[in-house]
Amino acid sequence: MMKGSQPDIPEGSTRNLMRCGMLAGPLYLIGGLAQALTREGFDMRRHALSLLSNGDLGWIQIGNFLLSGILVIAGAVGLRRRLRGSRGGTWGPRFLIGYGVGLIGAGVFVADPGSGFPPGTPMQSVGMSTSGLLHFVFGGFGFYALIAACFVFALRFKIHKVTSWAAYSVFTGIGFFVSFMTIASGSTSPAVILGFYVAVAWVWLWHTLVYTKLSRDAR
Repeated sequence: MMKGSQPDIPEGSTRNLMRCGMLAGPLYLIGGLAQALTREGFDMRRHALSLLSNGDLGWIQIGNFLLSGILVIAGAVGLRRRLRGSRGGTWGPRFLIGYGVGLIGAGVFVADPGSGFPPGTPMQSVGMSTSGLLHFVFGGFGFYALIAACFVFALRFKIHKVTSWAAYSVFTGIGFFVSFMTIASGSTSPAVILGFYVAVAWVWLWHTLVYTKLSRDAR
């Protein structure tokens, strides 16, 4: 049993939970990209992935949100067990659980149609529904929690003198924050929307790689 683990919890179950965390990012990105490239009328230069929750096939993206969120939470539980008693072992997993809750909320509360998607939707928004508002609230909550997790683990890596990972985590947190704030401003510029796609892929990559590293590190 590794230091910091609870003596009554099998190490195998902790590893399996952490594998859920590693799987969440690839599942979300592959599922989202597959839809973005095949759904009629969807244009990545104008439409955020959240819009895919609308239409006859909207259940696919809703499921993508829900399953990814569940995997993130499961991974965070495993990470909490693995890092128990060490720097970042409490707040890092807690913030990741917050991110998972945000994903689940974004799946339960569907974003409003807009910008011509699904086909037949007016280009100009006519207002925000309660579901659309809650989608935005949960999404923002989850993103801010994920950003906070970046800085918690950056501090952990700095204390452990793993400077490259500390810098990677800080850069990820700052970059994602800037990208999210830019798109949250309401900008419909293709550069802003595509930039946010890049930021989402980047932060999911960080999420997966941090799990991979911490699952191998001895404390």
